[in-house]
Amino acid sequence: MTTETMQVKKVNGVDVAALISTIKAVQATPEIGKFSFRLQNQWADCGNNQSTVKDFYGAGQDIPHAKPFRLQADEPAILLGTDLGANPVEHLLHALAACVTSSMVYHAAARGIVIEAVESSLEGQIDLRGFLGLDPSVRNGYQDIRMTLRIRADVTDEQFQELCALGPQFSPVFDSLTKGVPVTVTGERM
Repeated sequence: MTTETMQVKKVNGVDVAALISTIKAVQATPEIGKFSFRLQNQWADCGNNQSTVKDFYGAGQDIPHAKPFRLQADEPAILLGTDLGANPVEHLLHALAACVTSSMVYHAAARGIVIEAVESSLEGQIDLRGFLGLDPSVRNGYQDIRMTLRIRADVTDEQFQELCALGPQFSPVFDSLTKGVPVTVTGERM
């Protein structure tokens, strides 16, 4: 980061001084950079279920959110649901879009690059033959995901390419999806 960037109070809505302070704190004490995010999910009926996010662990402590967040999931009628919320794979697209966007905005702010607007479109292909167990050669999840970023910023072509790369380069969700992450599932009787 340049000293010029450090003198700016906010870039893209990001308090750059606080961002720099956070970076320095994690550099000095790497343990405070370890976060654990969690949620609780409860099934209601058919494809309808709801997750509640109350708190997380970070900077060496449990931190409550200002209020619990409720994430509603369901399936559309054509997939035998009641369409009370986005389905889980749509939530995955939202998580990817939100994380790539936030990562780009924060890293651009750290570089002093002002972004005026960001929009994205995502689309992924799923073949139900995998989910339904009809063809073991067809994966259950997305076969591919395409993301298009639309960015308005007064930057050179080179800076624009840098902006487009920042989100995927630093996004935890992009990293988890593209590099894979171990997932352990255990069962307990209620």
